[in-house]
This record gives sequence, C-alpha cells and structure tokens, in this order.
Amino acid sequence: MEPPAKAPGRQPAGTGVPALGRVRLLALDAHGRALDWMSWQEATCLYVRDAVAWTLGEPCLAVRGGTSRATGERSIVELHPIVAARGRAHSRALDPTPALTNTALFARDQQLCMYCGHTYPRQHLTRDHVHPVSRGGADIWENVVTACFACNSRKGGRTPAQASMPLLAVPYRPSWIEHLILSNRNILADQMAFLSSQLPKRRRQ
Repeated sequence: MEPPAKAPGRQPAGTGVPALGRVRLLALDAHGRALDWMSWQEATCLYVRDAVAWTLGEPCLAVRGGTSRATGERSIVELHPIVAARGRAHSRALDPTPALTNTALFARDQQLCMYCGHTYPRQHLTRDHVHPVSRGGADIWENVVTACFACNSRKGGRTPAQASMPLLAVPYRPSWIEHLILSNRNILADQMAFLSSQLPKRRRQ
C-alpha cells in the first residue's frame, strides 16, 4: 500500500494545501455523530474491511494497493473526507467531553495569553488556574486559561482580581465539535461545512 495521492479538485478549508500526511479524515458513527479525526491508514482499513456505512463529500485521497493477478490492474481505494463506520455508537459520541490537555487548552485560546493579550509559540505558554489550586481551585475547563510565563509568574497564587490582572475572556468548556475544529489545522471544506452545522447555538462571550 502506497501513500495516497490527492484527488483532483479537492481543496482544504484554508488557503494553503496541506501535505498529504497531514490530511485527516473525519470519522463518524453510523448515526452521523462525529467521533474523531483519523489517518488515511485507519480509513483505508475501514474500506478494506467493508466497515464503511456511508460517506460524505467527493473523494479527496486515492490509495494505491497491489496488482491483481487476474486482471493485471492495480487496486485503488478512494477515500472520502467524511467516513461513517458500521457498528455500535462510540461512547465518545454519546458523552462528548474533550479531555483537558495543554494542547487542547492552547487551541481553545488560540495561543493567546488571556492576561497580556499577546500570541506566543506553544513552548512559551502555560496553563494558569484562574482560581489557584492552592486556594481550592479545580483543574477543569472553566477554571483554566492560557498564559505566558511572565504573566503566570506575575499572577502567582492569586486570583486575577487580587493581582489586578483582568481576564480577556471567560474560560469555558468547548463542545466536542468545537474541539475537533480547534484540533485540526488542515480541515477540508466538506469537513468544515459538516462540523459547522453541528456547532452549538451558543457563542463565547
């Protein structure tokens, strides 16, 4: 099995065309609930095992396999940007709570320090607890924000009010759909259209 070739005419949602290795396909359960991103290798296994219930969008990648002894032709599996798998509903689709990791947190806050308002590379960012853990604050989405090292050090074990460092935005728990959008920088147009239609009606204040 060879790495896939990009199908003609398919463009990502952004302006640049990502490298093929960075293209991820959107996995759904058979009921259409978004599960996660998967690699082209994982998707190919679903196709080969006949475990695909249905797909959305035009093929975006073509994976070349072996040559048939009977026909002498090489097999090709065309992968779609959105793939629904057969089987029972995935637990993540039934209870879609994104895990709180620094990667997910920095993506939620767009790598912006919620105190000084500057954007930083990931290695210069930290997880800050709005209500400090030393004062009983919990390590949950609603109590953490992205902060640069300088602001985190300046705030220390105080609350934003005590440190005279007001937050630029209120921390919130992203929905699973928001998490999927935030976690993939190379979303294809068909995928973005599907995910956008699933977004909650609320908007961040």
